[in-house]
Amino acid sequence: MDFADWTTLLVAATAAGWVDAVVGGGGLIVLPTLFLVAPGIAPQTALGTNKMAAVAGTSASAITFARKVPMRWRILLPAAVIAAVAAGLGAAAVSLIDRELFVPIVMVVLVGVAIFVTLRPSIGITMATHPPTRRKVILVVGLAAGLIGFYDGLLGPGTGTFLIITFATVLGTEFVRAAAMAKVINCGSNVGALIYFGATGHILFALGAAMAVGNVAGAVAGSRMALRKGAEFVRVVLLVVVIGMVIRLGWQQFA
Repeated sequence: MDFADWTTLLVAATAAGWVDAVVGGGGLIVLPTLFLVAPGIAPQTALGTNKMAAVAGTSASAITFARKVPMRWRILLPAAVIAAVAAGLGAAAVSLIDRELFVPIVMVVLVGVAIFVTLRPSIGITMATHPPTRRKVILVVGLAAGLIGFYDGLLGPGTGTFLIITFATVLGTEFVRAAAMAKVINCGSNVGALIYFGATGHILFALGAAMAVGNVAGAVAGSRMALRKGAEFVRVVLLVVVIGMVIRLGWQQFA
């Protein structure tokens, strides 16, 4: 790759870090760009290299959110470990799943998310009137970490988005706080997938390190903007990103 290719990937990684920090879905920016500038790259190598950048970005985003948003670490840290294990299993199962059938299912779910958020404008804007019990929070966060973490290792697009929607709808969590929680768990799932891809030799370390710099810069900027502008801003960006993911996956699947 020449200088222009490296620059293109750095810009893509920065944009992905910003989007990921706010609502998730940054992988749909980086992965197509990787395949564009390096057409011969193996899919597993593209995923592994992207995960190296994503780990740095989600970590920076989680730290930025944690400085301003109260975090239930005793619940979130074990959930991040669950997500890491589940993502590693998901990454290992990639070759066993018919991805041609899986992508349309994800698209249908994303369309459902967009419709739901549009028709329920209060979701994620205010905290629940009756806060969920600790037992419910542990159950929902643990299940989300396992199921969505597995999906992250298996396919990936929209992991953060699915986590945010789960916390906002099931727990009644405000969008900004839901995004903060999602970053901790998403960091765990990224680490789990990264370990698997690293162990199987599917990471371009120099490229991943360079992309990580841009991803961190974008993640910090996105987290700060979400904190400053609040839940309504996150809601609008979420809708835009979800629609963009549906279009991108549809193009990838049917074009």
